[in-house]
Amino acid sequence: MKRILILGSTGSIGTQALEVISANPDKFEVVGIAAGGSDPALVVEQARAFKLSAHQVAVANPQAAEKVAQELGGAVVDSAAKLVREIEADTVLNALVGSMGLESTLATIEAGEILALANKESLVAGGAIVMDKVRPGQLIPVDSEHSAMAQCLRSGERGELARLVLTASGGPFRGWTREQMWEVTPQQAAAHPTWSMGQMNTLNSATLVNKGLELIEATLLFDVDASLIDVTVHPQSIIHSMATFVDGSTIAQASPPSMKLPISLALDWPHRVADAQPALDFTQSFQWQFEPVGEAFSAVDLASEVAGKGSLPAVYNAVNEEAAAAFLAGKIKFPQIVDCVTEVVDSASAFAGVPSSVEDVLEVEAEARKRAHDVLSAWSSR
Repeated sequence: MKRILILGSTGSIGTQALEVISANPDKFEVVGIAAGGSDPALVVEQARAFKLSAHQVAVANPQAAEKVAQELGGAVVDSAAKLVREIEADTVLNALVGSMGLESTLATIEAGEILALANKESLVAGGAIVMDKVRPGQLIPVDSEHSAMAQCLRSGERGELARLVLTASGGPFRGWTREQMWEVTPQQAAAHPTWSMGQMNTLNSATLVNKGLELIEATLLFDVDASLIDVTVHPQSIIHSMATFVDGSTIAQASPPSMKLPISLALDWPHRVADAQPALDFTQSFQWQFEPVGEAFSAVDLASEVAGKGSLPAVYNAVNEEAAAAFLAGKIKFPQIVDCVTEVVDSASAFAGVPSSVEDVLEVEAEARKRAHDVLSAWSSR
């Protein structure tokens, strides 16, 4: 039985992981959970459901931590990274949101435990740091696209790989021009055609920034140059990614759009968990389509340019977060989200060097956010 520590237990990935574990009590045991603290009642519910004591729970927000501690009858841990250092586990699922997930990723690597990674910032912002420390086979991707790539790569030798193919749903504005997207509202951007995700992930899907982040992650996870990763729009979201080999064969991983399959696979890698989700029914008629990314979506090409270039992936991510917040607040237009990222990234000389510590990453992000605010302020004063 594998001992599982869930970081980000109240989010979409965390709650689905707990469902997978509940459905497979003979395979998995929850030994701890961590959350930011936005829903302390759910943290308490989860702790009780899995018979966890206070010292097996971490809550970052002090006020929420106090509420959880009162309900559980003891002091809770104040950070996910600290919980990783204090709790023995076989696998740590890092589904935290934001750069705070990087410290927990490094703590997991240092503890020698398997890291099931769903925290993009760990690789996008801290990729060089993480990949320098992680041992072979220790990092297992959770995102459906990277899980699909990992599965496809089991079909051939590493030296036989020619290209990776990253699929994108295209978001709610697939086929739109830049002019058509100029008056897009936050409500429209929140309506994803396939997946049910949080607000930021849904918005990133609409701009295709999420696909840019995934491209950057893939270069690190699979040690592939960005020029060897293609991105194709596949609106049905059935094929989650592909690998093309030197003999011309392309292997695709296909399944109905659900995160339970990649989550279960990451928790028990390299073994598959029976009945993790329903399979495709090939007795029924359906069609799959593929098309290139539209010219109006420049986030993917920009990500390909910054991948592997020192601090620029961290800049890409941090500026996007600030620009996305400005859009949601009604301060800028939808296409200006990526415009802002592009303008700050173009000032590349300000972000020379490769981060060598969490502090370096946070410093780069802080400077990138400052420059993003400068760009946004300049726009508003025109």
